[in-house]
Amino acid sequence: MRVEGAPTPRKVDIRIYAYAGKVLLAISRLYQGQTTNFRTPGGGFAPVFAV
Repeated sequence: MRVEGAPTPRKVDIRIYAYAGKVLLAISRLYQGQTTNFRTPGGGFAPVFAV
């Protein structure tokens, strides 16, 4: 991804929540470092698209 115009690597955490065999929610977060946080420029929640 690009942060302020510069290519910047990020880690991604994708989680799928399901109940009774049906998907309820898909969520993803972008971050850098050891833990997920929302202070990283370009980090935070990201959209998930089903293909």
